[in-house]
Amino acid sequence: MRGAGPVVPLRAVRALFLARQHLDHPRQGPLTARGLARFALDVGGIQLDSINVLDRAHYLTVWTRFGPYDRATLDRLCCERRVLFEYWAHAACLVPRGHLGAWRRAMLDYEPRHTGWASWLRQHEPTLRLVEDAIRARGPLGNADFADSGPRRGSAGWWDWKPATHALDYLWKSGVLAVHSRVHFQRRLDLIERVLPEALTLEPLDPAAFRRWHVRLGLHAMGAATDADLGGYLTFPRVGVAARRRAVEELRAAGEVVDVAVAGEARPWLALAEDAAALARAAHRRARPAGTALLAPFDSFLWYRGRVARLFGFDYRIEVYTPGDRRVHGYYTLPLLHDGWLVGRVDAKHDRAAGRLDVRHAHFEPWAAAGAPPPLDRDAPLDLDGLLAGLADTLRSLAVFVGAAEVRLGRVTPTRLARPLTRALAAG
Repeated sequence: MRGAGPVVPLRAVRALFLARQHLDHPRQGPLTARGLARFALDVGGIQLDSINVLDRAHYLTVWTRFGPYDRATLDRLCCERRVLFEYWAHAACLVPRGHLGAWRRAMLDYEPRHTGWASWLRQHEPTLRLVEDAIRARGPLGNADFADSGPRRGSAGWWDWKPATHALDYLWKSGVLAVHSRVHFQRRLDLIERVLPEALTLEPLDPAAFRRWHVRLGLHAMGAATDADLGGYLTFPRVGVAARRRAVEELRAAGEVVDVAVAGEARPWLALAEDAAALARAAHRRARPAGTALLAPFDSFLWYRGRVARLFGFDYRIEVYTPGDRRVHGYYTLPLLHDGWLVGRVDAKHDRAAGRLDVRHAHFEPWAAAGAPPPLDRDAPLDLDGLLAGLADTLRSLAVFVGAAEVRLGRVTPTRLARPLTRALAAG
């Protein structure tokens, strides 16, 4: 390995990753503009998703870091103060306004990169003009403000969208429009210069500088990463392996990226040069991550699940897309993090009509249920009573956040933990 420094243990990589994801001490409120911006800058983006079994993904992700807060505060910070704005990073995300200059390059390159648009643009250029002119004249508009202006092809997927929907999506991703606000989670878009006035005067990064920035952003969010991690964490825009490796070489030559030797790992790891000291400190720090958290399925911590499996020995699958008879853990299962380890998962639902948080299934990893140390770190003790108390406290916090008056516990695996978990819930 070229120029690798001292060997660091895998636990140091885990510790720095947890810290960058703001999960070494979860639910440390209150929510402020500065804290929200710092979180988004560290992880690269807060993913949005329409599923509302408990709450929208971005609301849950912020709750995990800050604890219960008023959603209107987050909405104001994003839609009025514009601390964050919406763009496509891993998927649709809230990203830091300070990253606008970099994301401008992705916007400007959107059309030539995504050649699948070519035939659609040739057929529907008048629709693009119609949509843009309507927004220019009338202000923020959403999909519902446009009639179905043409036939659809097929019954699902891309061609099931009406032409105006395609136009809005294209104009957003190519940087002509920006998300002004959301009403019932439906986007309302306006001209980008009216949402982010500096957008058209900022000097965008050149393509090579953008690729280097993209690598730096991923490395900062992960602390240390393999090449596969870099490809799996920030998935937009798609940067080919060869182009990404050229960017890494450029950063290495400039002294901004260093090789890292990770104990027990044959594959090469990378880190920002500025993080070498943080990795070294994490290798020798006695204090461990502390606290309990439930993670939304679309949390940035889980963006590349292959990395999570390697670092934490935890295989996670989002089962909302799995047919019901093939689900193992439940429809909307949230991984359970305790003292820096993924120790189980909770399938939960907010029964709004009953005013109740239903814990349909709490499933503990076998080693955690036995009170044993994690398989990947036999020196990390687990306090089972502390885990149950931490989960109970987290569920009460979640109930407060979603506005549920009570928590109802359903199935627990293994069943012998049902009674002690029930007692822990009652103790609060």
